[in-house]
Amino acid sequence: MLVPLSRSVASVRLDSMPPLQVSADEFRSLAERVSALATDFLAGLDDRLTVSATSAIDTAAFDLPLPEKGIGEAILRDLEAIAEHVRAPTGRRLPYVLGSGDPIGALGDLYASVLNQNVTAWRSAPAAVAIERSVLGWLAGAIGCSGFAGTFTSGGSLGNLMALAMARESRAPANEDGAQPGVVYASEEVHMSIPKAVALLGIGRANLRLIAVDHHMRIDVPALEAMITRDREAGLPGIALVGSAGTIMTGAIDPLADLADIARRHDLWFHVDGAYGAAAALAAPEKFIGMSEADSVSLDAHKWLYQPLDCSVLLYRDADAARRTFAYSAEYVKTTSDDPIEGFAFFNQTIELSRRFRALKLWLSIRYHGLAAFRAAIAENLAQANSLAELIEETSSLELLAPVELSAVCFRWSDGDADTLNELNDAVLRDVNQAGRVWLSNASVRGTAGLRACITNHRTTEQDVRRVVDEVLSAASRVTARTL
Repeated sequence: MLVPLSRSVASVRLDSMPPLQVSADEFRSLAERVSALATDFLAGLDDRLTVSATSAIDTAAFDLPLPEKGIGEAILRDLEAIAEHVRAPTGRRLPYVLGSGDPIGALGDLYASVLNQNVTAWRSAPAAVAIERSVLGWLAGAIGCSGFAGTFTSGGSLGNLMALAMARESRAPANEDGAQPGVVYASEEVHMSIPKAVALLGIGRANLRLIAVDHHMRIDVPALEAMITRDREAGLPGIALVGSAGTIMTGAIDPLADLADIARRHDLWFHVDGAYGAAAALAAPEKFIGMSEADSVSLDAHKWLYQPLDCSVLLYRDADAARRTFAYSAEYVKTTSDDPIEGFAFFNQTIELSRRFRALKLWLSIRYHGLAAFRAAIAENLAQANSLAELIEETSSLELLAPVELSAVCFRWSDGDADTLNELNDAVLRDVNQAGRVWLSNASVRGTAGLRACITNHRTTEQDVRRVVDEVLSAASRVTARTL
């Protein structure tokens, strides 16, 4: 039985603003102040350390008690404090494969959060679904994969997982009766998300064949063919072949055209992990011959399309394969329209049901700058990586550890006792990053330890590139002085 509200409670709810509601004027004031803080942060990037001098003691200040009563606009002081303990996206932030966060894209994130669309299907978010499908078409065409469908994801790890799920369902169906035996092939330089995916999908890491690489750090094609033959003779069916369009450590690009041919001949799903490198096809399409022959391609827009996290894409040739893998609808979400647009549902082609409007930031960013600007920025990063490699080769105490195919440059300090060089380079890396002016990551190439700069940053300048060498030499001088 429904119990009526008391007169006092009812009158309070009618006469006052609902909980969590803010007025238009209050939101405008807060938004303007947040915008001013963000603008000041971006304007002062060059004066910031890329790696702030932050310790666990500093971040303990954020371990605050849960507030029962809000503090109102004083929360803006939290934003100022947070900005002092971040890894600032300067032109010298060069570790891992990390995009630089286009501010136009950030505005798209803000507006997408205000609109708060759940991009499950056209009926729940018509404009958002239309824009996402449009951007997917743009990207597929821009990297030479015209006609591919796809979906936005949180990152390359989810994209690779979904691609291998589609591969499994197309070659060794498991959705109804469980996983069947099957083998996946990739190079030993493949991203760690691939071993994770085969484990999660029930294929098993014992059935992931990690093939040796050649001197260019690309998959050894004869070794791959020999492994496939051995597995076939042993009665082990193949499921998928994963090619890397930019390995995470050195940026090596597997011979994609050769892999596409092998996949066709052996009836393997051909997935290209292009989370790092596929976007570089805008500026250097000749490096990616064969990518258009893939069954699926992952691409991280929050890497080399410079978007704020998270913004990733999985493209695939056959939308029906995605539907066979992921379509399973409860009654309450079934679409009732037969119209190809109004009846479209992303949840039939992806793992996710609830999905944020990830495509808006990239839509705004591309329309604001134009595709040519992205092509030019990527080309400049490629040139900067080659420039850094040349500086390293010109410096007698430094040496390259791997060829520079894209924008990852692996190198080391080489002036010292061979038995201690790995430890010395670990110390140099720590010293560089503690100084905070440049942020690099570690490199490990065939067991050799070194340093790694990966330039996927639209703010990086030639001066920043030279700064990398200067900082490494300074750090090496300090480290070697301490060891004497």
